[in-house]
Amino acid sequence: MRSTWMKLVCTSALSIACGTKSEGEGNASAEETGNGTTSTGNDDEALPEESQEGPMTTEPATTDTGMADTSGSMSTTVGFIMNPDGGGVTNECDIWAQDCPVDEKCMPWANDGGNAWNSTRCSPVDDNPGQVGDECSVEGSGVSGIDSCDLSMMCYYVDPETNFGICVGFCQGSSASPVCDPGYVCTINNDGVLILCRPECDPLLQDCMEGVACLPAAGSDLFTCIVDASGEMGAAGDACEFINACDAGLFCGDAAAVPDCAGASGCCTEFCDLADPNPAAQCTLGGGQECLPWYEEGTAPPGLEDVGACALPT
Repeated sequence: MRSTWMKLVCTSALSIACGTKSEGEGNASAEETGNGTTSTGNDDEALPEESQEGPMTTEPATTDTGMADTSGSMSTTVGFIMNPDGGGVTNECDIWAQDCPVDEKCMPWANDGGNAWNSTRCSPVDDNPGQVGDECSVEGSGVSGIDSCDLSMMCYYVDPETNFGICVGFCQGSSASPVCDPGYVCTINNDGVLILCRPECDPLLQDCMEGVACLPAAGSDLFTCIVDASGEMGAAGDACEFINACDAGLFCGDAAAVPDCAGASGCCTEFCDLADPNPAAQCTLGGGQECLPWYEEGTAPPGLEDVGACALPT
C-alpha cells in the first residue's frame, strides 16, 4: 500500500533532533514499527532549543522507523517534507548489533554540538536501568547519547527543561528487516542512527501524549507519534521544513498543495475527516483547498479510511 501523499519527496538539508514543544520555540524536532510494518522514509524531525512548559507525561513512548527512499520515485500533489540522506557520518558502533564493550550500549547522539542525532557512540549502561515505558533522564541534553535506559533503548520525548523523558525501545532485526511489537512502527531516521519503535496513532484523533503529534511514519502507510517541535510557528499556512514543524492536527505539506505558501520547502496544512458532512469546511486556508483522500482507493489501513488532507487539487 502507498499513501497518495507519499509520492512527492521534498528535500531539506536539516536532520532529526529530539525534544518536546515549548512556547517560544521555533526549531523543528525529529523521530515506528508495528505488526511488521516498516517506515522507510527519512522524514527528519527537529527539536526545540528552549525549554518546554510543563512536565512530560509518563505514557509509554512510541517508536518510528524509516530511512527515506530519496530516489524521487514518489510524486503527486501533497508530499510531506522528507530529508535526503546526509552521508559522511562517522559512527563509533553499530546501533543494530550493539557491539560496544560489556556494560556499555550503542547510542545515537549529536557529535557536532547541535540538536540533531547524527552519529553513534558507546555509552555506559546505568546501574539500575529503566525499561520501555519507564521515566528516564538524560545527561546534558536529549541528544547527548547518555541516559538512564537499558541496552537497546534510549530516553526519548525528553523535556529540555527537566531532562526527563520516556524509555523507548530500538527496532530489532536489521535495517532490511526491522521488527517492533504489534501496535508500534519501526522508523529509521537520521541516516540510520535513530531506530525507534513508536506507537501507531490516528491523525484525526491526535491520540498521542502531550507535546507529541500524530504524523506520517516515514516509508509506511501508518501514522506514529512524533515530538511537536513547531514552537510559535506551525499554524495552517506557516512555512515548514520538518515533518514535525506544524501544530498537532497539521502536517508539513508540499508548497504546491497550500495556497500562497511562502515556504521554500512547504507549508503547514490540516488533516481532515472525509466522513464529515462538509469535509472542505475543515480546510481553514480556503483558496480552493479541498479535503482529498490521504490514501488511494482501497489501500487505507483499517481504521484510517476517513483520513484526508487539505490540499489544492491538481
